[in-house]
Amino acid sequence: MNVLMVLTSHGELGNTGKKTGFWVEEFAAPYYTLTDAGVRVTLASPKGGKPPIDPKSEDPGAQTDATRRFYKDAELQEKLAHTLPLNLADADDYDAVFYPGGHGPLWDLATDTDSIELIKTFYTQGKPVSFVCHAPAALVNVKLPNGDPLVKGKTVTGFSNTEEAAVQLTDVVPFLLEDELKKSGADYQRGDDWAAFTRQDGLLITGQNPASSAPVADLLLKALAAG
Repeated sequence: MNVLMVLTSHGELGNTGKKTGFWVEEFAAPYYTLTDAGVRVTLASPKGGKPPIDPKSEDPGAQTDATRRFYKDAELQEKLAHTLPLNLADADDYDAVFYPGGHGPLWDLATDTDSIELIKTFYTQGKPVSFVCHAPAALVNVKLPNGDPLVKGKTVTGFSNTEEAAVQLTDVVPFLLEDELKKSGADYQRGDDWAAFTRQDGLLITGQNPASSAPVADLLLKALAAG
């Protein structure tokens, strides 16, 4: 099995002068869940090369077994430094796609035309598409061939308004993910703040927050096995 993992290339946290990017846990936990199960994972990002890491995800309190494994994994760090430019990724080469979160996707993956087309292609080919935390932002502008938003009428989750308020970025982000998913016609559902919470609606798999990263990857593995 081959899975494409798409990371953000955006590193600026709005106009705050602070940095953002992808969240280490949301990359490392799914990556190892998939590769330990024998899946080949290709890393991609809109700009290619090394995607930015959200510095807050490197705080001591944000570390897990998966992140500690990543920091000791020179081979994966080298792989991460050379992600494939997204415009060179072909959905035909992969069995599924996974999007880690972090705040970065709100700025680039939400509107990236290559990403939008890739998700649409994966989905219309009958392949699983999976997202965690802020990564469902990549869905908000994806439309099916009939013109409907991909998420319309589908059960999804993603980083909640209360979680955004808790990290004090409600007025910094370009949009609130929960609100945007609802505007697109999704049946947005959520669990408790910071607790693992996932939803699967057919080929569409989403997780609410960092704690949901490995559970989303587990659901993706099951979807691939059922494939």
